[in-house]
Amino acid sequence: MFIRQIQLLLLCCLIAASAQAQRTAKPVLHGRHWVAITGKPLGATAGAMMFAKGGNAVDAACAMLGATSTMWDVLSWGGETQALIYDPNQKKVLGINALGAAPTGATTDFYKDQDLKYPPEYGPLAAVTPGTPGGLMVMLAEYGTLSLKDVLEPSIQMAEGYPIERSAVRSIENHAERIADWPYSKPIYLPNTDDENPAPREGQLFVQADLAETLRKLVEAESTALEAGKSRKEAIYAAYDRFYRGDIAEEIVRGTREQGGLITMEDLDQWQVYVEEPVMTDYKGIQVYKLTSWVQGPVMLQALNMLETMDLKAMGYNSTRYIHALYQVMNMTFADRDFYYGDPYYPPAEPMEGLLSKEYANARAQTINWDENDPKIKPGDPYPFQGEENPYLHYLDQWSEDSTNYGSEISYESDFYAGTTSIQAADAEGWVVSITPSGGWIPAVIAGETGVGLSQRMQSFVLDPAENPFNLPEPGKRPRATLTPGMALKDGLPYLSFAVQGGDGQDQNLLQFFLNIVEFGMNVQEAVEAANINSFQLRGSFGEHEIRPGRLLLNNEVPNWVRQELRDMNYSLTFGARTSGPITAIQFDRKHGTLWGGASDHGDDYGIAW
Repeated sequence: MFIRQIQLLLLCCLIAASAQAQRTAKPVLHGRHWVAITGKPLGATAGAMMFAKGGNAVDAACAMLGATSTMWDVLSWGGETQALIYDPNQKKVLGINALGAAPTGATTDFYKDQDLKYPPEYGPLAAVTPGTPGGLMVMLAEYGTLSLKDVLEPSIQMAEGYPIERSAVRSIENHAERIADWPYSKPIYLPNTDDENPAPREGQLFVQADLAETLRKLVEAESTALEAGKSRKEAIYAAYDRFYRGDIAEEIVRGTREQGGLITMEDLDQWQVYVEEPVMTDYKGIQVYKLTSWVQGPVMLQALNMLETMDLKAMGYNSTRYIHALYQVMNMTFADRDFYYGDPYYPPAEPMEGLLSKEYANARAQTINWDENDPKIKPGDPYPFQGEENPYLHYLDQWSEDSTNYGSEISYESDFYAGTTSIQAADAEGWVVSITPSGGWIPAVIAGETGVGLSQRMQSFVLDPAENPFNLPEPGKRPRATLTPGMALKDGLPYLSFAVQGGDGQDQNLLQFFLNIVEFGMNVQEAVEAANINSFQLRGSFGEHEIRPGRLLLNNEVPNWVRQELRDMNYSLTFGARTSGPITAIQFDRKHGTLWGGASDHGDDYGIAW
């Protein structure tokens, strides 16, 4: 009897130890040589294939970008790419701006003349110029090691036919009626013409013959240039020229304009990828990097500046006070985003110096109402913090706190989290890449016989300067997007690389991921799976740009007493079983010289390490 009791005691101890060791749905990815993570298992496999060929993290990231674009997860080849790259040779973080631009004729007056409050959500008039092909080729040419042929090989094989996944099938089925109106999209998206439901079935080989041919043309241009004695880099740029200035460009323009779009050959020729300096803030000795005001990334830096003044650890993870602090801070920073962010290459100049100053953050933090939610939070005034006078105070006086057009709950939720995938790659040589590509998601207008699905990013512009004087459409200008890769250095070396899909929820989830590690001591997998909150008290970047003051997403496991306290503070609560967002991330273990990868259990994100 005594021995039996000892056995049971030991068994209980082993079960407890096992439960403690496996606190996450997925294990940490441990690698010594490299890590490749993205939104789909097949995409991660494409990255691993590049490492197997001897490529670096940039090569792997480009292959994953191509593969996920081919899989419509949740983007396509006509979408946009934005990246942060840590270059170990320069020992610095670089930004890649490959966001498409408004085409010729896409002006505020053009859309207003059609009685639109915002540029359309779908169709040819929602399209900016394709950015992802250019972004991929510039990153590969400048920082990769393999050929374009090597990197596009998985994408070409997939375009020739890959087993389509359930999420893409559902998207096609949900938009089948709209797709049927577009002559080049219909035969690709709806291949089962003899069936009552023409959408592909899960696991059916999804064939994109036109796209495969377009990608082969890029490889052909590279090969021809190499045979003519051009360097590796010059050969990749020869492929770039064929896409943006050659026969591929001609077919994109012809096919787009046939369907009522605006893109011209000059638009494609003049568009360019910018390699730029990211913005940065220091949070307790950690340097956090984001792309600047053409995306929403700086909101995370603004939020960190405000939260640095607070004792978050003492508040307690997901306590009422902690949730309230995050919600109020995020609402303030997103109000700034909604009014002050836009394309920095076009006037007027965004007040980024003031927005990112610690003094401005401290001033904003002092205004928090700690007793209840403030549904009337407005943008602040950062201009005095960069020694200037705000020329737009008259617009701030008109700022309205809510929207009269709420639409349906289904469309609101899908718009709020629209589009995107994420990509993480790192190698033993020190290269690190974080990408949040998007655009051209299902349903996309396909540009003629290229197989290239066009972006829908025009909808992120506004048409009323009182809403945002920095984000009005004009030809060549980029709309302010949601897409926001992140990277952090510590002691001058990579510490974290992180990104997430999910529209306006992106920097909310990434902020909490970062705090989960830095403030609450989670490892990278725990941090990507942890229960986050989301605020909907911000102007959406899609559709009708709606707002829901006081609405708060909580995890199902938040206890009843916290729920009640939040309701007493004028919050409207919604709940979800998984609220982390589909985060992908890499943490760098300097003590052991290894890589820790994390992919949340929110979606299909998947990683491979070696």
